[in-house]
Amino acid sequence: MSHPVRAARRRIQAEWQPVVHGVDDCADRVAEPWDTSRTTNPDRVVAPLGRSLEEANLLEELAALLADVVEAADCELRASPVPAPPYVTVTSRGPVLRATVDPGRLVIRLDAFEVVRDPVPAYRRLDGVEVDVSLE
Repeated sequence: MSHPVRAARRRIQAEWQPVVHGVDDCADRVAEPWDTSRTTNPDRVVAPLGRSLEEANLLEELAALLADVVEAADCELRASPVPAPPYVTVTSRGPVLRATVDPGRLVIRLDAFEVVRDPVPAYRRLDGVEVDVSLE
């Protein structure tokens, strides 16, 4: 694991757990009306999760998290991140944050759902939120 990735992960663990918990709460609200632990309809994940994150003001917080993590990684952003693509994107797995920095592209995934492909693609709520940080 590279220094920027380590620094980013540490900053999220130390300073941004309320936002991670907020993403978890929003994902719970999205999955709550499902009659099983999964859905095969991506429209029951992406749009509802985006709305829930927006209503909880978490999209703005995710943009702030990205800026703070880039600073903690001792990197610089070319522009201030906004709570919209390409910086903050809501996917069928959860929010994805991206920043182009000097060593490459810093990507932070907050996975609240997983895609299961047996026998047809389905989206299943994870137990919590898995935070993944990478430098691509």
